[in-house]
Amino acid sequence: MKFNATPLPGAMLVELQPHEDERGFFERIYCEREFAEHGLPGRMVQANVSFTRRAGTLRGMHWQAAPHEEDKLVHCLQGAIWDVIVDIRPGSPTYCRWFGVELGGAGDRMLLVPKGFAHGFVTLTDDASVLYHVSQFHAPGTERGARHDDPAFGIDWPVPIRLIADKDRAWPDFAGNAQERSSA
Repeated sequence: MKFNATPLPGAMLVELQPHEDERGFFERIYCEREFAEHGLPGRMVQANVSFTRRAGTLRGMHWQAAPHEEDKLVHCLQGAIWDVIVDIRPGSPTYCRWFGVELGGAGDRMLLVPKGFAHGFVTLTDDASVLYHVSQFHAPGTERGARHDDPAFGIDWPVPIRLIADKDRAWPDFAGNAQERSSA
């Protein structure tokens, strides 16, 4: 694996290095030792998959409230997504800045989303499958969120949003909601 910093401190693009032969390929997507050598989270306790049928579907922007914050390692296994993170760490020099990257398609890379970041994505293709490794066990009731079009972030989505869950459409403004901000 090759680790590349993003413009948001703590977030990393992880490029996979497949070993190919006539049978196909093999690639490591996680190694506790390699992650630790780069100062990244060394413990992932849960793996989840989301499957999205239609291009233009948005999932996010989500994070977990304290003390259940989680690091996420996001890998698009099928199709392609535009993956976006927003730094919502109070006091961070990059507070409310976002970073977006295409995952899947022809690329073989993952995005490490650190604690204190909102995360979401829009599907660029039909039938997109995304694998998440997370550092905390699921804790019902601790999910927080912000709208994908929240003016506090100004995210420039590369495709029109065609489908979004009512829950994700209804999150309050981030800048005007102190409870959401303090839960980050």
